[in-house]
Amino acid sequence: MPRKSAGILLYRRIEGQLEVLLVHPGGPLWAHKDVGAWSIPKGEFEDDEEPLLAARREFAEETGFNVQGDAVPLAPQRQAGGKVVYAWVLEGNLDPAQVTSNTFSMEWPPKSGRQQEFPEIDRAAWFSLEDAKRVIISGQVGFLTQLEGTIG
Repeated sequence: MPRKSAGILLYRRIEGQLEVLLVHPGGPLWAHKDVGAWSIPKGEFEDDEEPLLAARREFAEETGFNVQGDAVPLAPQRQAGGKVVYAWVLEGNLDPAQVTSNTFSMEWPPKSGRQQEFPEIDRAAWFSLEDAKRVIISGQVGFLTQLEGTIG
């Protein structure tokens, strides 16, 4: 059974332009990567968990914001590593400078025996759809295409 994640693709309209909120993964492995590194806020969930509730939980854990409102489901996307990502679009707004993320531990530097804490995401930003398609990981571009067709 492939691993699965659930997330929220938050969007807003500014002066008639559609923008989406994307997050950049934290930790030393992603520190110098930009194009193809951004993602929707998402995280893994268990079989007994409602995917939309997991998506809302993960959004809150990664950004520090709870999102409310009617979420519209998108078709799941399979990422390069085989993980299936379920996503919902939701209109909303938040200040990326106010984003606070949960943390994770990993051995760093490698083979040092030292565990260090890193934020799960190190930043968030609003992108136009054109720019978002350039910076988002390839396995999630389909969400942006679906958003265009759903919300326009």
